[in-house]
Amino acid sequence: MGCSSSSATIPEANVQKQRRRLSVGNVDTSEVHEADERATQEDRGLIAQFNQKNLLDMIQRDGQQKGRRNSAICSSTDQNPTSFANKTMQQYGDELQAAQHGLGYTCRKGLKPESPNQDSWCMLKTEDFSIYGVFDGHGQKGHDVSNFVKDVLPKLIVSDPRAASSDQWSAILTDCFRKTQSMVNTSDKMKQLSRGAVFSGVVIQSGIGVKHRNAQMSGTTATLAVHDHRSDQITVGHVADSTAVLGTKNSSSWEGVALTRDHKPNLKDEKARIEKAGGRVVFDGYANHRVYAKNARYPGLNMSRCIGDLLGHQDCGISCEPEIATVEPSNKERILFICSDGVWEFITPQEAQLELGVFTAVTLIHHYGSSDAQKAADFLAKEAWDRWIREEGGWNGSSDLRVEDDGTGVAG
Repeated sequence: MGCSSSSATIPEANVQKQRRRLSVGNVDTSEVHEADERATQEDRGLIAQFNQKNLLDMIQRDGQQKGRRNSAICSSTDQNPTSFANKTMQQYGDELQAAQHGLGYTCRKGLKPESPNQDSWCMLKTEDFSIYGVFDGHGQKGHDVSNFVKDVLPKLIVSDPRAASSDQWSAILTDCFRKTQSMVNTSDKMKQLSRGAVFSGVVIQSGIGVKHRNAQMSGTTATLAVHDHRSDQITVGHVADSTAVLGTKNSSSWEGVALTRDHKPNLKDEKARIEKAGGRVVFDGYANHRVYAKNARYPGLNMSRCIGDLLGHQDCGISCEPEIATVEPSNKERILFICSDGVWEFITPQEAQLELGVFTAVTLIHHYGSSDAQKAADFLAKEAWDRWIREEGGWNGSSDLRVEDDGTGVAG
């Protein structure tokens, strides 16, 4: 995302020493330390396990999935500097018949020359449920954090025994978001975040920042939807500002409604939590309210919740607690899409749904049949790109356009 954190140089913090506001006078600090050590050891075990197995291995671990169709597809971090290039992806298991299932996805690089595409995304389709996730990294190592979270969060979800039923998704997502933050912290201590395991289960030595702790002032948004095919219920968990939108067809028209709210520091409840934890919310004089530690100029985040950004969580009241939205079953025609803020900058959810509805109904359904979702995703990404250029004035006086942010869309 690129514009989320300040450029101040901050001494590395010891994130292991979490701030705690205690209401009693005498506390056995050894118990607190032992609890931290137990959590760290558990995280280390999970990181080692996840490094050796891909997502489908985690699903099939008990043998109950034998003979069932399971597919996974996700982004993979690359160094392609080409603007509007589609990010590299990987696929595992049975071939994902995206058109047959009405699925579309695209992940396009913006114009920032100093970093790769920092967005990540994933799709998992099983016979019981599907998972769709978008993760928009920010900060110098945001691409590493978003790639790590893209890998870890779905694995935590499918490993949870409660996923065998269809009525506990809210609790599962809440717990898994929290655990993902803990694992980012532990991986950062281990200086392994840049090596991040990907869906293939192979540890890739990227050579970028392996000797440095990358999540101190880098992080990611996380918006993840679970569609339970047994109940036809959709559950969305999110932190930060990658928006999920539900489009519903009413008679001959489409209505688009955001299922998530952007977690911004100037929201009344978010600001209260930040200030209670000792942080400050300051308007930057341009377009954003930003979060800073007391008497300090870091981290400068323009969001109040995210995963990663360990200094912000430690010192400023940044939260990884997801907000949960539930969509009940319906017999109406619907489309769900999740996009990073590079898409939503100049397109509102209602407008996006109207455009997609017209584009899908008039052009895609008649001429392309079941491939409409992929065409719609590509159309939305291109429309967002074109509007960045038009609204921001095109050329900025140099050889670069002002379309700086990456853009990712997942539709189903």
